[in-house]
Amino acid sequence: MKLTVTSGAKYAAILGLGGYRPRRVVDNAEICTMIDSSDEWIRTRSGIIERRWASEDETIQMMSVAAARKALDRAGIEPGQVDTVIVSTVTHLYQTPAVATTIASELGSKSAAAFDISAACAGFCYGTAMADSFIRSGASKYVLIIGVERLTDMTNRSDRSTVFLFADGAGAAVIGPSDSPGIGPVVWGSDGDQAPLIQQTEPWDAALAWDTDSYRNTAGESNWPTLKMEGNPVFKWASYTMAKTAAEALDAAGVRPDELDVFAPHQANMRITDAMFRALKLPSRVVVARDIARQGNTSAASIPLAIEALLESGEARSGQTCLIIGFGAGLVYAGQVIVLP
Repeated sequence: MKLTVTSGAKYAAILGLGGYRPRRVVDNAEICTMIDSSDEWIRTRSGIIERRWASEDETIQMMSVAAARKALDRAGIEPGQVDTVIVSTVTHLYQTPAVATTIASELGSKSAAAFDISAACAGFCYGTAMADSFIRSGASKYVLIIGVERLTDMTNRSDRSTVFLFADGAGAAVIGPSDSPGIGPVVWGSDGDQAPLIQQTEPWDAALAWDTDSYRNTAGESNWPTLKMEGNPVFKWASYTMAKTAAEALDAAGVRPDELDVFAPHQANMRITDAMFRALKLPSRVVVARDIARQGNTSAASIPLAIEALLESGEARSGQTCLIIGFGAGLVYAGQVIVLP
């Protein structure tokens, strides 16, 4: 017996992008009330001036739906046309069900396949790669991908190495069939030997009654799971190893560095972005996303938020080529060249 297989569109592309930034702006002066630091130290170490922290009502689902609606509107696609929803997050605090299912339902994409992925800061690139493959294989026609985080739910506010970095937000993209190539081949992978460099401090079964300010349980022990990071090794890995991956993504797409228009890496640290830019030997005319200065590090949400900011400001334009690359806990990484919607 011969099985019937499906085939889809020849090409796929991002049709629309949308983002949601929480209302609360937290500047470096406020961060310095939590840790022994200074505005100058934070800016020098990270490039961050302020970041967005979600309020109680700005949930993972609320932020995702808001970002998705903007992306759908910009793409000219109705929610009912979406047949697949992929949500990348590490801060949806329910093991099950996947938040993608309830997001799809609220949007009106009620029969869509829906699932979550855990690929940390590379999640948007992972989702883009999957959506591209789904559309070209015929498994899906219109895919909604969302990167969303409330990293402040897992941030130890007395940890001098992380509290100034992490932030909250959501970014979404609608990906669909295209007459021309809009998403280049993905270059991705992982290095699990280095997983301890960025990880959760405790498993969830260690969490008892807790206080969000002290992160201490009723016995006085500090065991609410938070995120910890070994900054220097991560900086070296991201700055140099990921520059090689980014170069491979350019090569896979057939785009020379001098042909690139926009560089939008995961907004982890301004110094990492600068180091990658130099290692790639990109021309000075290439527009570089520096959204971290006003948004902070939002993990899976950072790339779509950064691109949206460039498009809204006019620094980047529809039809330009853009190199995206995400890297983070795992350690995982992924990058590809896309055409901006």
